[in-house]
Amino acid sequence: MKTLLLVGIGAGDPDYITQQAIKALRRSDVIFLLDKGPAKHKLNALRREICARFLDGHSPRFAEAQQPERERDAADYRASVDELNRDKQAVFEQLIDEQMSHGEVAALMVWGDPSLYDSSIRIVEGIVATRRDFDYEVIPGITSLQALTARHRIPLNRIGRAVEITTGRLLADGWPQGVDSVAVMLDAKDTYRRFVGHGLHIYWGAYVGTADEILIAGPLDEVAERIASTRAEARERNGWIMDSYLLRKDGKG
Repeated sequence: MKTLLLVGIGAGDPDYITQQAIKALRRSDVIFLLDKGPAKHKLNALRREICARFLDGHSPRFAEAQQPERERDAADYRASVDELNRDKQAVFEQLIDEQMSHGEVAALMVWGDPSLYDSSIRIVEGIVATRRDFDYEVIPGITSLQALTARHRIPLNRIGRAVEITTGRLLADGWPQGVDSVAVMLDAKDTYRRFVGHGLHIYWGAYVGTADEILIAGPLDEVAERIASTRAEARERNGWIMDSYLLRKDGKG
């Protein structure tokens, strides 16, 4: 049997990693690293830093592979994601077949937590369904939203109230019903700008937990354009951006 550990490593700060995640990495014989290109080399550098800092002499080998890219601005978004996940599954299976021996344990270090806007679990489920020599475990991690609210020193939800976690693509369809707090991820279109004039407060963060961290908060009407320009400059400077935000009616609390 071969075993893959999907290890949530937190949202950027190496100190976010949990004791459970450290124990999982110390169990591993090999660590899979997916290369997302030169612009995102910092992400794998941080993964290697975590191993150097916390594995206490344990030295798993590293196996790298190129991560497939999704077609941007595809007419059928869901179809493009399904195609991407099929391509990723092929990469995972190649790593499992070529880089693991029977009885070995591999770890895939997942940014944040494997359960939140990450397809690793779905991809690995597809592999498990087709072979009997393979199993996996999931180790949770601190999500980007947990890091965001901690850095802004706010609760995610109001007392007795719901919060919705969504994407910029879905937020563009309108404010979700029945909630006064909306946490937004994967927003490449600055969708929050559509809600200027609605009396909202925004808590925005990019590269949260890393040395490049940027935080902006305030009434949306006052800070929306500053966030948009800051975001564009940061993306241009770094070649990529990873950000999220919380929109809330009537400010804090």
